[in-house]
Amino acid sequence: MKKTKVLLAMSGGVDSSVAALLLKKQGYEVIGAFMINWSDTKNKLTGECAWRDERRIAMKIAAKLGIKFITLNFEKEYKKEVVDVMFKNYQKGITPNPDIDCNNKIKFPLLIKKAKELGCDFIATGHYARIKKITLSKKAGKQSWAGEGGAERWRVGRIIYELLRAKDELKDQSYFLYRIKQNELKNILFPIGNYTKKEIREIAKKNKFPNYNKKGTVGICFIGKINLKEFLKKRIKPKKGVILDPNGNKIGEHDGIYYYTIGQRIGSRFGIEIKKPEIYQKKWYVARKIPKTNTIIAAPEGHGLNFRKEIIIKNPYWINPDFADKLKTDYIRAGKQFCETNLSNQKQSRPEVRESENGRWKGERSAGGRGNDAIKVYSRIRQVGELLSSKLEYKNKKLKIILKKAITGVSQGQAIVLYRGAKCLGGGVIYFN
Repeated sequence: MKKTKVLLAMSGGVDSSVAALLLKKQGYEVIGAFMINWSDTKNKLTGECAWRDERRIAMKIAAKLGIKFITLNFEKEYKKEVVDVMFKNYQKGITPNPDIDCNNKIKFPLLIKKAKELGCDFIATGHYARIKKITLSKKAGKQSWAGEGGAERWRVGRIIYELLRAKDELKDQSYFLYRIKQNELKNILFPIGNYTKKEIREIAKKNKFPNYNKKGTVGICFIGKINLKEFLKKRIKPKKGVILDPNGNKIGEHDGIYYYTIGQRIGSRFGIEIKKPEIYQKKWYVARKIPKTNTIIAAPEGHGLNFRKEIIIKNPYWINPDFADKLKTDYIRAGKQFCETNLSNQKQSRPEVRESENGRWKGERSAGGRGNDAIKVYSRIRQVGELLSSKLEYKNKKLKIILKKAITGVSQGQAIVLYRGAKCLGGGVIYFN
């Protein structure tokens, strides 16, 4: 009997190594694929490209498991679609998220393309996330989107795929995957999504994997941990600008807004000298950036300028096409805000979720039909940041998130990802007027 064939992205890390083991135990024919995307990062001791060390580990694991191993070179595509775009955005004063671009433009589409060439049925990665396959029934359709008028949109027998957060909330990577497409989800496996990191390391140790205690990767996808300012200076020249306090007084100078991000601490310890007003001898942070004039506005800890409560969503993407259709038709066409029934019915037990009593905000009407003004969702602006109680609305031709409680460190260009229970709805790029 022919085995189901899987092309697995192997990085040399413990997660993808254990993913290979789990897939093999489940009866799949596994092909390990190591991706070369960046050769500029070097091993400080040997001077070799850093990826060579990682590939050697991945090859050892593949040999130990007796699976085929191949190397794929996507450097040209990665430079064009991820690195060049990242530099352009930083130069505009925007703080981009290259890890999301990497998944969206490189890792998944190019792996799926290669898998088809090799006659594979699926691709797999070591991401901490889960996929749920749903075959729609009349009953399921009514329950899933009751109150949204969605039942008629759900064809009985149709299959859809949902992206869910991982079992291990501290390692969940669904934030980086929010732009994943339905036709990609059906071809993807996330073997470690139902495991914690601790469990993965224990499995690796039990099977005598040499990387069982290897540290996880940090920094930019495939580039690694770098001094971001020095990295940006290679292509973006310094440009002097002023630093103003919230009242418009000059308190210092900087060498280019593109080297700094919203919420970043500033002061003599952090390479920027500022003259703090006598009444504000607290920690100071980058509160606003004005690209047109190359100006940074700094504010002391606790100042209102450091906080954001409303976020415009630019280039929104919804994993479930029916959700997207709903936003485009009934509500956007009518110029109204959105309504969704029973969005908060699934109680959250996780401590990071800010949720009021009965799952509603004070003054918010109970979800029971068309009377509700907005969709209640949970928003995340960082990979493992808090899941924040939020309202999604459409007003003045803009899709907007209103947070229940204002937060700091919200940067234009980063992703905001929306959730309903464990389900990732999609998201978009953070934008301000």
